[in-house]
Amino acid sequence: MGDAAAQTTPGTPSAGDDLVTAAFIVIGDEILSGRTKDKNIGYIAEYLTAIGIDLEEVRVVPDVRERIVEAINAVRPRYDYVFTSGGIGPTHDDITADSIAAAFGVPIDFDPRAVAMLCERYGSVDMEHPRMRMARVPQGAELIENSVSTAPGFRIGNVHVMAGVPAIFQAMLDALAPGLKTGKVMLSAAIEAGLPESRVAKAISAIQDAHEGVLIGSYPRADGARFTTQIVVRARDQALLDRVTAEVEQALDALRAED
Repeated sequence: MGDAAAQTTPGTPSAGDDLVTAAFIVIGDEILSGRTKDKNIGYIAEYLTAIGIDLEEVRVVPDVRERIVEAINAVRPRYDYVFTSGGIGPTHDDITADSIAAAFGVPIDFDPRAVAMLCERYGSVDMEHPRMRMARVPQGAELIENSVSTAPGFRIGNVHVMAGVPAIFQAMLDALAPGLKTGKVMLSAAIEAGLPESRVAKAISAIQDAHEGVLIGSYPRADGARFTTQIVVRARDQALLDRVTAEVEQALDALRAED
């Protein structure tokens, strides 16, 4: 993310150290076919991590109403928040809004607020014009501001529906983030092992087993001349993170001394 973390205003912290969770559903045949390369998954994952929301599941579904409804209804009871991208444009295959309405069992129609926004941007617009499809919103939904191209996203229940175009998606995420409940931010530290994963696996596993509340990941890579591993330690408490990171570094020092 880089810039996203710096630009984001955190939402409302939850009481204590509560875990706040989310799922992300990417909607679009073009993503599944490979014609369009998704740029939103990595962005929202880093964005949410930076403000204290754990992204725990990502799904990619086609432009098929039944599949969208199935995915939405599967994840919305399971997580604090659900975010979607794609399928809210002016064309015939932009069926996300209708699918979300179906998932919630509510009607969908032209929202006067969204109609006014589009008319202000484009002048008086014929309601039969394709772009007015973007003013159709499920009953009871609140709008998500779109500072890039005006046509809003919307939220209904815990589901936040946003555009797939990365610039618009990012602007909508910025607009809704201040109102989100957040938990304690997950902190991390990265250590370069300088050793292949097979050499560090046993020691790292032992450290992981000894520390509840800590996540340790190992990520093998090749630097062109040899195999090496990056160890990433994650925790919500800075003191715990520092302590376990020091243990990992000591274990790696001992392993390197054996070579």
